[in-house]
Amino acid sequence: MISEKTTQILPECVALRRLLHENAELSFEEYKTTEILMERLSAISGLTFYRPCRTGVIATLQGAFPGPVIAIRADIDALPITEENDLPFRSKNPGAMHACGHDGHTAMLLAAAKILAGEADKLHGTVKFIFQHAEELPPGGAEELVKAGVLADVDEVYGLHLSSLYPTGHFGIRPGALTSATDRFDIVIKGKGGHSAYPEGCIDPIVIAGQVITSLQTLVSRQISATEPAVVSICQLSAGTAYNIIPGEVKITGSTRTFNPKTREVLPKKMEAIVKGACDAYGASYEFTFSLGYASVINDEKLTAWARNLVVSTFGEERVFAIGPLMPGEDFAAMSAIRPGFFVELGAGTAPDCNVPHHNARYRMDEDALAYGIEYFCQLVRTRLSV
Repeated sequence: MISEKTTQILPECVALRRLLHENAELSFEEYKTTEILMERLSAISGLTFYRPCRTGVIATLQGAFPGPVIAIRADIDALPITEENDLPFRSKNPGAMHACGHDGHTAMLLAAAKILAGEADKLHGTVKFIFQHAEELPPGGAEELVKAGVLADVDEVYGLHLSSLYPTGHFGIRPGALTSATDRFDIVIKGKGGHSAYPEGCIDPIVIAGQVITSLQTLVSRQISATEPAVVSICQLSAGTAYNIIPGEVKITGSTRTFNPKTREVLPKKMEAIVKGACDAYGASYEFTFSLGYASVINDEKLTAWARNLVVSTFGEERVFAIGPLMPGEDFAAMSAIRPGFFVELGAGTAPDCNVPHHNARYRMDEDALAYGIEYFCQLVRTRLSV
């Protein structure tokens, strides 16, 4: 199940994961992380590497024999969260925390690269190890790398995400659409401010906003099929400067999650109609902006079937299970949109306190999952680049 090579390198992997966790950096600002990776990569014989963008690294391993080019991607950025865990390696950067497992992704991929570099004489093809910046912040680092031509010579691309939702060492697999399309909306409701004692002389944007927020929730429950996954979430609300002043405007910000491209297209039109109707009824005006984020990650059907067999042969049938569509977004979509790709969820939620949701200030990772990720990456390359 877990090879001796993986077992031997695991302490080094754990140590790197903790170092990255302690030095968490936000999207597009991963300078220290990039320096750490370049230092580690320079010590691995057989790898070449470069920086296509300001942050992030691409490392290449050329096999001894000709063959396809495959890419494996790990994301390196953290989230804008101040960590609340009492850990010896807790983030020392206030407002930056690896609360989504990216430190684990990066450490696993580097460990796999080190192992595979010692096996280049057996490989028929080339591996690109993509240490990608800025997964958490649209437009995302994946799109930048695609525009930089990183995948121009790649035949297949693979990714992995550690998940606190599933038992440690278990692989969640889904063909086709895996993650949702994640988009943002911004609404400004413009009324007429004034004294709270004289609301009749005002156009209260807070009252209008309350109706808009309530009505937006009916889009999913009453205007989209019950069999189709979709979410409309209000995440930010801003208004007012004092307890006795009716403000002049309210700002509402949130996100939508969809899988059906038609729903993704029509949803903002329905949302704006609700905003316009409420504002017209009270004599207010509004601004409505809908910004497209990441598309859905689409798992190639053939690669998914192949990868499932790989996981079964490596870890056993009991370690594989089917999962439904995932509402979180993932900018790996930019890569799987142009190359056949496969993205898998690896459980890391068994150890105590490790089932806390991602993007939470108390998120913890079950480090026992790292061995499974290293082994999976290595077996993927060994098998895909065999004769």
